[in-house]
Amino acid sequence: MPANPERRYLPAASFDFLLPVYDPIMRLLGFSAALGPLVAQAELRLGHSVLEVGCGTGTLALLILQHHRGVSVIGVDPDPKALARAEQKARRAGVAIRFERGFGDALAHADASFDRVFSSMMFHHVPKDEKPLVLAEIRRVLKPGGRLELLDFTDARMLQRMQEAGFAQARLVGARRTVSRTISYYQATA
Repeated sequence: MPANPERRYLPAASFDFLLPVYDPIMRLLGFSAALGPLVAQAELRLGHSVLEVGCGTGTLALLILQHHRGVSVIGVDPDPKALARAEQKARRAGVAIRFERGFGDALAHADASFDRVFSSMMFHHVPKDEKPLVLAEIRRVLKPGGRLELLDFTDARMLQRMQEAGFAQARLVGARRTVSRTISYYQATA
């Protein structure tokens, strides 16, 4: 189901005019450097199907394929301008990533479609009342035994939220300081 064009969302850089400097800002703040450990914790295997929810400009999706050419990656984001930038980056890198416009609480994919779902620095943008819906939707599209690999600002309620959404083995994998504040790596099994 296509994304509702009338639905509001927070652009990748908070404002459309900041989108050209989004990637440099993410590098400067240390968020880009934090993506490698997120990919490593996912233990991706040949043939895995991967979904990134809130893919923004596609940096994580590209990193996944740089390290794991044998996986298929789909990136979903509500921001058409960020998606256009992501598609351009993928073309320049010569990798095949499908980018789709959509929202985390209404994914246009069948139940049990993915081995891994990633989310990086997106969840804190989701309104509080929508957080359970996004987690439940991610849980729905994961295959049995599939995993959510999430990186975001440290949230004391994250593990509880994951468990309430039906995830098993929700855990905090690690944390790291950035220029702005501490971010945490989470993992949960469908």
